[in-house]
Amino acid sequence: MAYRIGVDVGGSFTDFAVLDDETGDLATLKVFSRPDAPGEEIVTALTRLQESGQVETGAVRRFTHGTTVGINTVIQRNGPKLALFTTANFEDVLELARLKIPEIHNLYSKRPVPLIPRECVMGIDERVLSDGSVQKAPERKDIERALQLARKNGAEGIVVAFLNAYRNSENEKTVAAVLKEIDPGLMVTTSSGTWPVIREYERTLTAVISGYVRSRVSHYLDRLEQSLKAQGVTVPALITKSNGGVMGLDQARAESVQMLLSGTASGVIGAGYIAQACEYADVLTLDIGGTSADVAVLQDGQAQHGTGELVGEFPIHIPSVAVSSVGQGGGSVAWIDPLGVLKVGPESAGSTPGPACYGRGGTKPTITDAMAVQNLIGHGDLGYGAVSVDHKAARAAIEPLAAQLQVSVEEVAASIVEIATSAMYAETQGLVSRFGIDLRGYHLIAFGGAGPMLACYLARELDVAGVLVPPTPGVVSALGGLVADLRNDFIKTLFLELTSQNVSTLVAPLDEMMAEGLRWLADQGFDGTPQITVSADMRYRGQSYEIETPLDRQAVENGEMAAIVQAFHREHERLFGHSDSSMPVQLINLRLVICGPTPKPRLPKPSMAASAPEPEEAVQAYFDGTSVDVPVYRRSSLAPGHKLAGPVIVAQDDTTTVVPPDFGLQVDSFGNLLLTRGS
Repeated sequence: MAYRIGVDVGGSFTDFAVLDDETGDLATLKVFSRPDAPGEEIVTALTRLQESGQVETGAVRRFTHGTTVGINTVIQRNGPKLALFTTANFEDVLELARLKIPEIHNLYSKRPVPLIPRECVMGIDERVLSDGSVQKAPERKDIERALQLARKNGAEGIVVAFLNAYRNSENEKTVAAVLKEIDPGLMVTTSSGTWPVIREYERTLTAVISGYVRSRVSHYLDRLEQSLKAQGVTVPALITKSNGGVMGLDQARAESVQMLLSGTASGVIGAGYIAQACEYADVLTLDIGGTSADVAVLQDGQAQHGTGELVGEFPIHIPSVAVSSVGQGGGSVAWIDPLGVLKVGPESAGSTPGPACYGRGGTKPTITDAMAVQNLIGHGDLGYGAVSVDHKAARAAIEPLAAQLQVSVEEVAASIVEIATSAMYAETQGLVSRFGIDLRGYHLIAFGGAGPMLACYLARELDVAGVLVPPTPGVVSALGGLVADLRNDFIKTLFLELTSQNVSTLVAPLDEMMAEGLRWLADQGFDGTPQITVSADMRYRGQSYEIETPLDRQAVENGEMAAIVQAFHREHERLFGHSDSSMPVQLINLRLVICGPTPKPRLPKPSMAASAPEPEEAVQAYFDGTSVDVPVYRRSSLAPGHKLAGPVIVAQDDTTTVVPPDFGLQVDSFGNLLLTRGS
C-alpha cells in the first residue's frame, strides 16, 4: 500500500485529501483548524484517518502541506521586531514606497504602516552602481555601529537591502557575513537572496516580508516535522508554494516568502487539475472558505501567474498564482456602520468561535448565518459531522441587525448575501480585466466549504456559461497540494533594448538559469523529464510598466530578435487592443520556470443513473426574499445523467450546493454538478 496526502489549513477548517496509489480511491476529511495551536489539527486528522482504516501512516509516500502561518503573521503583525540595513541616504524607502494611495477612489485612504519602523532603519555607507560595479564597499565599523543601534532598538533580526543589489549582491553578502560572524544565531535576510529584481522598493519590501515571517514559519515547520514523525510519517514533507508548485522543508525555511499564498494557490491547482481532467478548458475558480473568497483565471486549464499579489496590506513581488481575494468568506461578519449602512466583512468569525449557527459560542452574524436563516443550509451535518447547524442561533445573531434596520430577519439575510455577492463581483471584474477575457465562455468552478453555497449568486452577475461543483468541493485545495508539481521560478534583470547587436546577451543568462533550475530539481530528488518555460517582462521604451510575455525558448537561444519582439507586440495587442511595431522594445527581466511533473490520479467516472433521484425532504426556503418549496437531495443520490430544475438544495459532508429557481442542475459523466441558468 502507498498513500499520498494533501493538506490545506484554512481559517475555519483543515482539509485532508488521501489518495491510495494502488486502488486510486480518494478519501477526504475536514477538521476544525487550531489557530491557538497550529499543527494540532494535523495530528487530530491523522489519528482519525488511522482509526477509521483510511490510511496507514507508515505507508505514506508523499505528504504535501499548505499553511497560512506566514500570511497570518503579516496580517496580524505579530512577527519579530526587525531592523533594515539599507544604502546610506535611502533610509526612507519603505515610507516613500510608490507614492500611491491604496484606494484610488478614496482620497482619505492611507498607505499601511511599514513592518519596520523608521527608527529601526540604518544606513550603511556603501554603493553599487547601476552597471553592477562596486563604487564603495561597506566597512566593518559601519556594520558594527548599525548592529549596535539595531540591538538597542530591540531588533531580533536584520534585513539587508542595498541599492542595485539585483545587479551585484557582493555588498549585501559582505554585510551578511560580518553579521553572522559577530552573532552566528542572528537571523539575516538579504534582498538579493530573496528575489533579486529591479525596483528598490519592491525588492526591499519582499525581503522585509520574508524576514518578518521567517522565524514563525521555521518554528511551525519544525513542529510539523516532529508531529509527522510522531504519527509514523517518515517521508519528508513538501510545502505548497505561492506559484502553485511544491518545495522541501529546508527551502521553505530559507525562502519563507515563497509560501505566503500557498493555500490559495493550492485551490487553483486543484481546480485546474479537475478542469483539465473533465475537459473544461477556460474556467474561473471560486474558492470560498471561512475568511475570504478567492478568484483566479484558468486558460486552457492552466493557472495564470503574476506578481504584486496582496499579502495583508502589502504587495509581494514573487511569482504567484494570480488570485484576487475579498473578505467575503462564510464566516465574514455582517455589521452596520455609523451611517446605518449594512456591511459585510472583512472581519471573520473564523473557526473559533465561528458563525453563530455552528453552536461554538459565536454570536456575531455571518454569511453562513444568513444562509441558515433563509433555510438554505443545515439539512445535514457540515464538515464531516463537525457541525450541526443551529437555525435558531443564526436567527438570534441577525435579529439585532433587523431591529436596527427595521426590516425582517429574512430581508437582512438576503441583503447580506447580496452585499457579499456585490463585493465578489467587483473584485472578480478587476481580475478579469487584467487578462482581457470574455467570461461568457467560462465556467465557474465552485469549491471550498462555502463556494457551492454562493456560486450561483455570483454566476448571475458575471454571466458565465455555468457553474461546476466537483464531487468533493470542500477539499479541492487539499487535492491541489496532492497533485502539485515540483516548480521553481528564476529571474534575471537585464534591462536592455532589443536590437540585433545585444539580443545575443540573452543566451548566457538563460543558460545560467537553466543550469540552476536543473540543479534544484535534482536536489528535490526528481529524475524525470522537466518542463521548462521562458518568458520576459517587456515594454515599449518610455513605458513605466512591463507585461510578462511568453517566449519560444529556441528563439532566445538562437538570438532571434524579430521573433522575440513580435511576441511582445502580440501580447500587447491581446491585452490592450493595440500595438506599435515602430516603437523600440525593452526587455527588463528574463524569466525561467522549471517544473518536475508528479503522477496524477485519474478521476473515476461513476455509473450512469438507473432511475430518477428521490429527495430526502422538502423544506421552505427563501430565494430573493420569497418563500418557496425546495427539495433537498443527498449528493450521493445524484449520478451522471440526472437533471433537476431549480430551486434545489444538495447536501453532502463537506458543503451544501444551493441552486436558485432560475438555474437548472445536471450531473456530468465525472459526477460534477453542472448548474446553468435558465435550464
